[in-house]
Amino acid sequence: MVAGETSGDLLAGLLLDGLKARWPALTCSGIGGPQMASRGFQAWWPSDKLAVHGYGLDVLRRYREIVGIRAQLKKRLLNEPGQRPDVFIGVDAPDFNFDLEAALKADGIKTVHFVSPSIWAWRADRVDKIRRSVDRVLCIFPFEPALLAAHGISATYVGHPLASVIALQPDRAGARRKLGLRDEDTVIAILPGSRLSEIQYLASRFFRAAALVKRARPAIKFIVPAVPLLKQQIERLAGEAGFAAGSESGLQILEGQSHTALAACDVTLIASGTATLEAALFKRPMVIAYNMNWLSWQIMRRKKLQPWVGLPNILCKDFVVPELLQGAATPEALATALLQWVDAKSAAPDKIAAVEQRFTQLHAELRRDTSQLATDAIQQILEG
Repeated sequence: MVAGETSGDLLAGLLLDGLKARWPALTCSGIGGPQMASRGFQAWWPSDKLAVHGYGLDVLRRYREIVGIRAQLKKRLLNEPGQRPDVFIGVDAPDFNFDLEAALKADGIKTVHFVSPSIWAWRADRVDKIRRSVDRVLCIFPFEPALLAAHGISATYVGHPLASVIALQPDRAGARRKLGLRDEDTVIAILPGSRLSEIQYLASRFFRAAALVKRARPAIKFIVPAVPLLKQQIERLAGEAGFAAGSESGLQILEGQSHTALAACDVTLIASGTATLEAALFKRPMVIAYNMNWLSWQIMRRKKLQPWVGLPNILCKDFVVPELLQGAATPEALATALLQWVDAKSAAPDKIAAVEQRFTQLHAELRRDTSQLATDAIQQILEG
């Protein structure tokens, strides 16, 4: 298995639960993170080695290292005694995994890719590479298998694993007790991303927006779940925005605990990505934002196929929650959008109720026994 980044590690860990239940003697190795390691996965390289972002200098600086890791992994799987797998499962990280999967498939190794690339949102030209690279795609959204089948790609809808992990009715009171927050507090969760490049491009804007909100509503509390490796940098950026260390500042930086933060909050300011779907599954209003280097932005906006960027809006086919991207993601605009949700809590509760209802419907659509369905599909590939 190869999983990149925090979200891929989480998805792969959930998949491993099903694989281990079906095949208790399973051995699994490759590239992964702590969630996979907790299930007995042997990581030859950590998943954060693949956590890059965009098309510009962010990738170029790491290109040689990443290509070198892929070459070493391919050689190990194809040529070293005892390392040839029965099946290779690439979890997301398509730019890394597809070329590797194509080489393994050409040599007779069964290949599965978990999470279809968003060819319905951007980069539709990937279909030919997907067809060459994989024996089966495991899809997390219900409309994807038919789309892939139209291009001759075998695919199975397995539901979104997070929809089963996250409760249909989140325990807000319990989450608040865990974080030392009162039921009557107004709480904003700030999630600037899990990659270094996202922190560099987003965190300062997010904290400056929070400072403006704090000025307008001094009693508001902020919680920030931070990836442990990035916590120190997040603390520094929060301090530069005027949030001194300590609970008296009204901003609490957590080590991990993103699900606790989303369960506890009234609204979240959040980087576009998998975390926005998690926020929707927690039925939380949100402001989605993104910012990246200029070259990456120019390339991505030309490949975009839909008017939405955030997963909740894409899946609902509507701007259910606001998106502020690139130049529009100013601290002032982010603060204004957040305050509109905060004020709606008392002035327009029907607006919040409508968002919660739509996200509840979405949750039901995505809730399946993902581990079993995915394991069934993998078993079909092995037996075939």
